[in-house]
Amino acid sequence: MDTSEKLKEFSSKLSKVKMLPKADISEDLIDNTDIDKLVEKLVFNIGTFEGVHFVDSNEVKEAISEVNKSKIPVRVEVIKSGDFHPIAADIADNYKIETRDVEHAEGNVADFVNYFRNRIERLRKILNARPSPDGSPVERLDLLKDFIGRDVYIIGIVTSKITTKKGNIMVVMEDETADVKVIFSNNNSAIGKSLFNTASSIINDEVIAIKGKLINQFVIAKEIIWPDIPILERKSINEDLGIAFISDIHVGSKLFMENNFVSMIKWLNGNSTDKRNKELAGKVKYIVASGDIVDGIGVYPNQDRDLSLPDMYMQYKMFFDLIENIPDYIQIFVLPGNHDSVRRAEPQPALPKSLIKDYHRDNVHFVSNPSYLELNGINVLAYHGTSLDSIISAIPGMSYDKPELPMVELLKRRHLSPIYGGNVIVPSKNDNLVIDKVPDILVMGHVHKNGIARYKGVTVINDGTWQARTAFQVKFGQFPTPARMPVFEMKNYNITTVNFSGE
Repeated sequence: MDTSEKLKEFSSKLSKVKMLPKADISEDLIDNTDIDKLVEKLVFNIGTFEGVHFVDSNEVKEAISEVNKSKIPVRVEVIKSGDFHPIAADIADNYKIETRDVEHAEGNVADFVNYFRNRIERLRKILNARPSPDGSPVERLDLLKDFIGRDVYIIGIVTSKITTKKGNIMVVMEDETADVKVIFSNNNSAIGKSLFNTASSIINDEVIAIKGKLINQFVIAKEIIWPDIPILERKSINEDLGIAFISDIHVGSKLFMENNFVSMIKWLNGNSTDKRNKELAGKVKYIVASGDIVDGIGVYPNQDRDLSLPDMYMQYKMFFDLIENIPDYIQIFVLPGNHDSVRRAEPQPALPKSLIKDYHRDNVHFVSNPSYLELNGINVLAYHGTSLDSIISAIPGMSYDKPELPMVELLKRRHLSPIYGGNVIVPSKNDNLVIDKVPDILVMGHVHKNGIARYKGVTVINDGTWQARTAFQVKFGQFPTPARMPVFEMKNYNITTVNFSGE
């Protein structure tokens, strides 16, 4: 491309972001610069403006200087241990990927109505699949008027929850036809206190069932039923293989623990002196990376101060260069998170070709957030976990210190992000965050804290982070557990958290 064409390309790409070059920008000035990176840096530096911004040569010079100063990732060469004979290399791949369709919507009232109707319909089916309830099942809330004085069983979506002047909890539920007020009495009986305490964990926008008695226009609650999951039987898996879980790598951050991440890759290549560790590394057939692969650009105010790589493309390139050293018999599944360069609204699409560029490896798969993965018969539901913020703040007893507990609450509600507004969702005709299929493993990240639990046969894993403690975490008293990788062994369901932090 000659210089004049490059200037035309520069002008064209600036115009797409409502900028235009001033006449003092010469063709020679931009001749040896990547135009995409230059425009991205200008957008980042200039920030918000009204109308059209005319870019001058000083702004271009500053942006070029910053682009040229970007850290160039150095390829790390990892040598496989000579006495390492991984059993995973001898067993054929057997995986299926079910991404959650990323639908587009206008975001109008009709889209939101359809979205929540679909949520109610799907979760109602789950609730109705339970054994016949006590009381009269009321199929539509507008028919409640015919059941005054009787025990009823109702299903609806929670629109609000308040504490009344008398100290009771009042929940408003609705369906497609009407709404109803449900009262949880704060009385002195043991049963009443237990029900009242349970009601404190009801959250907005979730779908629940209530058993109670209809008195006038109120249902006096006797029991709360969540969609919940059934008890899952442990599967019998013949192959002695492992699934490793990583998340929140934050490549490009000054706090990215690159040396520790490289230590993990060396471990996967058999470079461990511990016999048990070497044996475990040899079982790893799959890696699930649950989002926030890079730190991103402009995710929060003044983020540039915290970046060692102030270039989004270079951040991804560094990640790709690092995982080049992972043995090619290991299948890697990469989800986006809220720091990655895809839309914030969930479900999130896989990383786009514009970011991946020419990168390709047969064993690296870019998938949506969330995704269902079937790995040698083990079903994994992988989700970045942005909704954990809203669940932790809404339900008493939840904390960032034990992320497995809010993850269990999501399983009970059969929904990955039940609270509308807690994080951005796409109001499409299908609510693709409903947990239709019960997984063997539910894995998330986002909160930078390892957590493991078993709930009704489901293994719950939060896989932590590869970023050191941030100023934000210091401010709010949060303590991450970086550089720790959970490994799930399929044959015996054991979980080992391998510590690469040096502690």
